[in-house]
Amino acid sequence: MKVCGIVCEYNPLHQGHLYHIKKARELSKCDILIACMSGNFVQRGEFAIVDKWTRTKAALDNGVDLVLELPFVFACQSAENFGKNAIKILALALCDSICFGSETNNLEELKEIASMSYKIDNFKENMKKGYSYPYCYGFMADSYGPNDILAISYLRELANYPNITPISIKRTSDYNDDQLNDNYSSAKAIRKAIMNNQDVSKDCLIANINTYPKVNWDNNYGIIRNLLLTLKPQQLQEIFLMDEGIENHLAKTAYYNYDYDSFIKNAVTRRYTRSRIQRTLCQLLVNNTKKDMAELPAYDTIRVLGFNQIGKSYLRELQSKSIKVANHYSANIKQYRDVEFKAAIAYSSQMSSKDKQYITRSEISGLNLK
Repeated sequence: MKVCGIVCEYNPLHQGHLYHIKKARELSKCDILIACMSGNFVQRGEFAIVDKWTRTKAALDNGVDLVLELPFVFACQSAENFGKNAIKILALALCDSICFGSETNNLEELKEIASMSYKIDNFKENMKKGYSYPYCYGFMADSYGPNDILAISYLRELANYPNITPISIKRTSDYNDDQLNDNYSSAKAIRKAIMNNQDVSKDCLIANINTYPKVNWDNNYGIIRNLLLTLKPQQLQEIFLMDEGIENHLAKTAYYNYDYDSFIKNAVTRRYTRSRIQRTLCQLLVNNTKKDMAELPAYDTIRVLGFNQIGKSYLRELQSKSIKVANHYSANIKQYRDVEFKAAIAYSSQMSSKDKQYITRSEISGLNLK
């Protein structure tokens, strides 16, 4: 039995993702396709356009057999940590291969970059000159695109799993394109169209997505501004990712800016990217502290978000091999499930009472509650 894994966010699921799913099955010749997916917050430090349960159902409806969660504590981190932990989860699920998209689609070249040992001093040296972290990374890695950067993080971790075969496919759309097109519209373009109330039924594979509550940083900025301006600096410093004085920078920026658009435009610098700032705000919103992260046990249990009949059968097989499977809330590791519940509260905080109830109850009861 062949098992292929993919790392995804499906924010939202679109035609390009469907192409990836089909190519993953074709190239790996797998019997089972497993997706490791971020939850209600995604790697760029944004609120997912729809909740993780809706995205899970869409994945199962479009060719995925089993969806596993990439916990908040890993999903809202740098590409390196995001990729490393996603691969660990797929390895725990006994995948034989991992299929990912990349801009270059040059697997050997990406492997070579992944094998290099980067010295932090090189990053610091370039950053002292005023260059951003992604620029420094790109400079060392020949200016690779965002999917190549993720691919490099996957391949670095896959070096620890020689029995897992990496498979690369060519990315089919421009990651930064913010306009819908006739071929493969990017997730960014679809999200922008949704926020502008445009019809995305041709591009998006989640039915009636325009009817979902629009949750984003704009309608959560009041909470963030209040926290940045009322918590003591020492309290802000306790939050995970609040490092190197970023808490002072964010508090000062919040003081002078009364809406999120103005705040983020003024907060972004050569040192602090938009994604870096937003990931930090996610940690603040969820009150995820450095102490919490330091005390996390090893993640040796896979949390199931959803499955079809093939996936269900495979889960039984994993359990027969003594793989720890959390197919209900209480079976998950306590520290991780506690953070996920806080993330569900934060994600739904500006929604209607009905939607708040759905999001928070789903965290405990799982898929098919709605």
